Amino acid sequence: MKKWGFWHDFNMNKIARWLRRDAMSAWLFLAPSGVGFALFYLIPFAMGVFYSFMDSTVDGHYAGLDNYRELLASDSFRKAASNTFYFSLVSVPLILALSLGLAMLLNQNIYLRKWLRTAYVLPLVVPVASIILVWQMLLDWNGSLNAWLSYFGMERVDWMKTDAARNVVIAVYLWKNIGYNVILFLAGLQQIPKDYYETAQIEGAGRIRQFGSITLVYLTSTMFFVVIMSIMNSFKVFRETYLIAGDYPQDSIYMLQHYMNNMFMSLDIQKLTAAATLMVGCILLIVMVLFAIERRYRQFME
Repeated sequence: MKKWGFWHDFNMNKIARWLRRDAMSAWLFLAPSGVGFALFYLIPFAMGVFYSFMDSTVDGHYAGLDNYRELLASDSFRKAASNTFYFSLVSVPLILALSLGLAMLLNQNIYLRKWLRTAYVLPLVVPVASIILVWQMLLDWNGSLNAWLSYFGMERVDWMKTDAARNVVIAVYLWKNIGYNVILFLAGLQQIPKDYYETAQIEGAGRIRQFGSITLVYLTSTMFFVVIMSIMNSFKVFRETYLIAGDYPQDSIYMLQHYMNNMFMSLDIQKLTAAATLMVGCILLIVMVLFAIERRYRQFME
């Protein structure tokens, strides 16, 4: 027994040393990324939150919530915020429905399935700036789309200078991000055992019942992640909108990022940092609500 206890303690000490060595190696590999994240993201964001409560970035004094009150009283900020939230409210459910439908279609044995999968992934690797030129030629007043409308006897539409610009931005957002969601949903669908669907068919369950009781249940985790990523991407649509419409686009597509970019160009750092802090706070609140919903849903299913 003493000999067994000695070898047991010796092996445990050896395992503990290996674990400490592995942990140290892991921290050494993670250190460069951690330092880079802190330098370029965490520390600048903390400084931005600090400056949002100051009256100036140079020899400034504590101003309390004055910057936030001035920000909320600004018509341009309220317009940018309402446009951003409206865009997310419309585009996120739309991209979820389309990407899930396409994933379920590509999960079947259809013709040209591999080519279609590649086609949906291409927007992720093609530079946006080069593709925007195609969109501009397509949606210009004398562009291809208006030429087709005129050919069929319909009036031309000034896509980027009317409320139709919002539909253009939604289309660009869907085109750019739908492939990523399709990949995630495809991975989730392929994890569902086929036996469940066969058993459901034998018991007389229709396609709608199978979709609600099997597909959606097993895609809960994937759906949760896709929703969060889609919301975050909807707040990052500035690049495409800026390249299409410039600094001051049509009112319906004037987003929060436009407002912050214009504040940066005018060096109004206080409003810029206050707007950025509010936007991050709203995103965190939305994510926390989604976490709570997902947790309650799991408890209900259990």
